[in-house]
Amino acid sequence: MADKTVYSTGPQGPEVCFRCGKAVCECVAGISKTRTQTEPVRISFKKNAKGSGLTLVERLPMHPQGKEDLLKRIKKRLGVGGTVKNGVLEIQGEHKDFVKTELEASGYKVRVL
Repeated sequence: MADKTVYSTGPQGPEVCFRCGKAVCECVAGISKTRTQTEPVRISFKKNAKGSGLTLVERLPMHPQGKEDLLKRIKKRLGVGGTVKNGVLEIQGEHKDFVKTELEASGYKVRVL
């Protein structure tokens, strides 16, 4: 058998943060807290044939699991239902103002249509 050297941390040793010198998994400064957002998040209301309508949150630059967590938090605070379809958050009822304040508090630029 040939001798194969396997590196779990890279051939130069463990990766360190260039800011603080700690291991990358231990460094808090290495995590970017600023959001890169090219266009504002769109919040709109769509009235359907029956029911009270839907508040739609579109163009949210977030990981799909993050969208699920955000929707879960909003649904719990409002006491309503909702879902994520094709990357768009759908919240039952008209809650544009509440969603706008929540997203702006999280650092997003928001546009209400």
